[in-house]
Amino acid sequence: MHVPAHGAGPGGASPARDAKQGWRTTPWLFLLIPLGFLIVFTYIPVGNMVWYSVTSWDGRDPVKEFVGLDNYVQIFTRPELFEVFFVSLYYVGGSFVQMALALYFATVLSFKTRFRNFFKGVIFFPYLLNGVAIGLVFLYFFRPGGTLDAVLALAGVQEPPQWLGDPSMVNYSLAATSVWRFMGLNFVLFLGAIQSIPSELYEAADIDGANSWDKFRYIILPGIRQILGLSFILAISGALSVFEIPYIMTGGANGSETFVIQTVNTAFKFSKVGLASAMAVVLLVIVLVFTWLQRKLFADDKVDLV
Repeated sequence: MHVPAHGAGPGGASPARDAKQGWRTTPWLFLLIPLGFLIVFTYIPVGNMVWYSVTSWDGRDPVKEFVGLDNYVQIFTRPELFEVFFVSLYYVGGSFVQMALALYFATVLSFKTRFRNFFKGVIFFPYLLNGVAIGLVFLYFFRPGGTLDAVLALAGVQEPPQWLGDPSMVNYSLAATSVWRFMGLNFVLFLGAIQSIPSELYEAADIDGANSWDKFRYIILPGIRQILGLSFILAISGALSVFEIPYIMTGGANGSETFVIQTVNTAFKFSKVGLASAMAVVLLVIVLVFTWLQRKLFADDKVDLV
């Protein structure tokens, strides 16, 4: 008669093996719902968008006529469709200004400074506000005879420019508004990264006679390298897909129309959902390319400061 091994079940499987198999499947059970949401609300809509981009669908007709790559050809051959991407350059420049200011304030407020908690709140507060509210506030701020013109009048400027009405000034004004709004996010990211650097490194630098610039260059910058990479991704993708601020403040008038505003108008104003979907796919590919380049520039190698 065959006698089962000690601890083996009726089928010959040991409890230890069953427990090990259970631990392997448990993480997938926890991931089941998040993965389901990701597939339903991300990958399926993206797949539908790619399908719409090769059709001439108007958003209403149940029949979606296949047109191949014609929509993509239009994007790159019709200047009025693609040249609005150059408006994003203003926001790209503003994002680098934003990152520089956020890094400066995060560095200063990481150390003992009077009223530093107050200044932290002041810098981060705009990021908590609703984008529509910010757009309306700055709409009054930049309007003729508004707050900015009143302040400049006190300084002796009697004929200020049309901040939102002059095509040569409107994008600078809108980019400055975006800098004010989103600087708080980068500030918090940089602040947390800088404060995670061991204080012993600063003490050793003081012993070696390092000045503030040396500490920033050789301790802070290497220590927050990966956060800089993350901020770079957010800045570029945000600059390419900017929508809220210019749509609320100008509606895309006076040369302030961005690629996303044009995409929305193409889909819902001119009923060209197929062409708008192709524009969204192009934007997605551009963001992915910039993300890939960032991963090459800021590799995920661990920085050893010690």
